[in-house]
Amino acid sequence: MRRVADLHIHSRHSIAASSTLNPFHLDRWARVKGLDLVGTGDCTHPAWLAELRETLEPAENGLYRLRRDLRRAFDAGPARAEELPVPGQDREVRFVPTGEISTIYSRDGRTRKVHHLVILPDFEAASRFQARLSRVGNVAFDGRPILGIDSRHLLELLLDADPRSILVPAHIWTPWFSALGERSGFDSIEDCYGDLADRITAVETGLSSNPPMNWAVSRLDRFAIISNSDAHSPEKMGREATILDMENSWEGLARALAGGGPEGRILETVEFFPQEGKYHADGHRACGVVRMPGEDSGGPCPVCGNPLTPGVLGRVAALADRPVDESAPCTADFRGTNRRPYRSLLPLKEILAELTGSGEGSKTVAAAYGSLVRAAGSELGLLLDMDLREIAALRAPGTPGELLSEAVGRMRSGRVRIRPGYDGEYGKIRLFAAGERP
Repeated sequence: MRRVADLHIHSRHSIAASSTLNPFHLDRWARVKGLDLVGTGDCTHPAWLAELRETLEPAENGLYRLRRDLRRAFDAGPARAEELPVPGQDREVRFVPTGEISTIYSRDGRTRKVHHLVILPDFEAASRFQARLSRVGNVAFDGRPILGIDSRHLLELLLDADPRSILVPAHIWTPWFSALGERSGFDSIEDCYGDLADRITAVETGLSSNPPMNWAVSRLDRFAIISNSDAHSPEKMGREATILDMENSWEGLARALAGGGPEGRILETVEFFPQEGKYHADGHRACGVVRMPGEDSGGPCPVCGNPLTPGVLGRVAALADRPVDESAPCTADFRGTNRRPYRSLLPLKEILAELTGSGEGSKTVAAAYGSLVRAAGSELGLLLDMDLREIAALRAPGTPGELLSEAVGRMRSGRVRIRPGYDGEYGKIRLFAAGERP
């Protein structure tokens, strides 16, 4: 069964996260986006786990869904009052308990800061894991708790809570908080997790890297590569995702993430253009300095002399033992390996903002977005699968279908104009050059 999954999101209990990150908005926006399976996020937070237990009900083994009475009431009341987009294709979203843990500790004379995505088999396992973490730190302050324990110790606690549990190193290349990050990480997954590294079967790309960048590092060959949004608001869900062929159950998900086979596998991933990620290139945002590998990227800022924040691309190049090609396709001989096809997308609202000359949060973009999602069934349905001729026939306020079709065609073929992100600032991807329509 083909399932579109986004396993790394947050709740309103995470610092700097939207107050609308509740089960009702997560379910509604998952339907708008075209997601079938969503991580709950923040399952180690006591208040959030209690709310999940109250609002979600068991579906298939280890998976949950929003209670149908609550879904009907939300769709009929608050969703209309808030004028939320209406999905054109109904689907029953499934949830799986997930969370992100931040560990900060010292090893080998260096401070290590690593983020970890955890996926648990059910709420009971999540409750046991929460109890174990509460003995080593405060899990109630932040939906993404910060704990002073080693990455290996965290994995040990997770497996002690339930040996079926899964840990995925999160956004593995981010300079500040990741397993392979230049500023506070390691040079390999094995170095990070020690003798338990064989329990790691998948890694997460993060917004600033994509699969071919990871293929340049042979030590990552054994890991499945997954992508998720790391959304801090419901509208950001699905900006990256993993498309799975899986039985609709916890076991099906676990088999797919373990490398695949006839009973479950990763089909492909949905990616940001990695240059749009906010740590792709080296740079210093305060001085507006950006450097790609080879452009004096290892030196200080030429304006103020402070160190440049290292980018993901440079870090990949430093650990790579193969050529780094951000746009390399997944060739036909990938079977038998952990390589899978991928597609690079722009969020629909970004495309509409460029076409209309309005901001992503404008009423103009919102009206066009709502009309298109209703007509296409979902955002990812339009961006990934809809025939360009069908897109050209769509009619949305302020957005000619022919122009939208041209934009989506350029995006799908990678004919984009790029200004890379750096030092915490998102990059900019444009589909039309200055002087072109629009």
